[in-house]
Amino acid sequence: MSLKCGIVGLPNVGKSTLFNCLSKAKAQSANFPFCTIEPNIGIITVPDERLFKISSIIDPEKTVPTTVEIVDIAGLVKGASKGEGLGNKFLANIRETNAIVHVLRCFDDDNIVHVDGSIDPVRDKETIDLELQLKDLETLEKIKEKNVRVAKSGNKEAIKLITILDKFINHLESGKSIRTLTIEKEEFSVIRPLQLITQKPVIYVCNVDENSLQNGNKYTQEIKNIAQIENAEVLVIATAIEAEIAELEDVDEQKMFLDDLGLENPGVNNLIKSAYKILNLETYFTAGKKEVRAWTILKGSKAPKAAGVIHSDFEKGFIRAEVMSYNNFIKLGSEQACKDAGKLSVEGKDYIVKDGDIMHFRFNV
Repeated sequence: MSLKCGIVGLPNVGKSTLFNCLSKAKAQSANFPFCTIEPNIGIITVPDERLFKISSIIDPEKTVPTTVEIVDIAGLVKGASKGEGLGNKFLANIRETNAIVHVLRCFDDDNIVHVDGSIDPVRDKETIDLELQLKDLETLEKIKEKNVRVAKSGNKEAIKLITILDKFINHLESGKSIRTLTIEKEEFSVIRPLQLITQKPVIYVCNVDENSLQNGNKYTQEIKNIAQIENAEVLVIATAIEAEIAELEDVDEQKMFLDDLGLENPGVNNLIKSAYKILNLETYFTAGKKEVRAWTILKGSKAPKAAGVIHSDFEKGFIRAEVMSYNNFIKLGSEQACKDAGKLSVEGKDYIVKDGDIMHFRFNV
């Protein structure tokens, strides 16, 4: 599946540094606004201990993790919805993503300039929220304008469409993002093709200094209080520290560094897992001597749809799936042992794949 998370925020808040840590790419980062102009794109692996435990049992020729695409998008400024700064380009880039990682500066440092001259992450969040809301308003109002004349003629479909559009327009005009609105099935079918920016799920990343890494600070608490209203996740990450961790190639050195900081994992690992979660994704595995591999599916996918992630022919010619749970495979130690214990099931087209399933598909094209 081709899935994208877009890293957004005001200029100079640590977006590109975070991107570099996530993707091990080397996007330019510097102490001035609009350092990033074209979006940097990286493919990041989703940390999953289960994949490597399966591999340790099978000892395959290769092990392939599942991935999410991450996009580092140019910084946004006030007036972006009207084309200020790199606004139009920014908004076009973010519209193409599936979820938003919103980076907020939550540390004081006189040596790093802030585009607005002072540190206030709540204000920064509201700045970006407003610009995204204005862009969504523009999109909705254009659609409404095209249908007003038809509605006035008494066309029932056009009247219904405008009623739905007005619900979203009124919500945005009240200063709220679409993701905070309860959307009915019929309404969703209307707005889904529009790819509204403020409808996308969001993770707020509070970029802090080392001293605030464990317990946060006054800035992070303010963001957590606001994010609760949106039912959004908040992660506290020190991108400067993450950059140091990313430079350490040796796993043992990384662990020692993390231990000194009182951390179990790099913050970027938690971010990747959270991004995977808010996109409503799950993982299943295929396992054999040639390859053990993780595959990304939408939660609730049926077996043929999951098979289609590997190849469209698998979905078209799906016959059945042979399924073992991850826990049973680890406990019993082999596919044969799962068969002998009656823990390998044969499932048909209506089987809903569970997170962690180990699957083998039978198909005929």
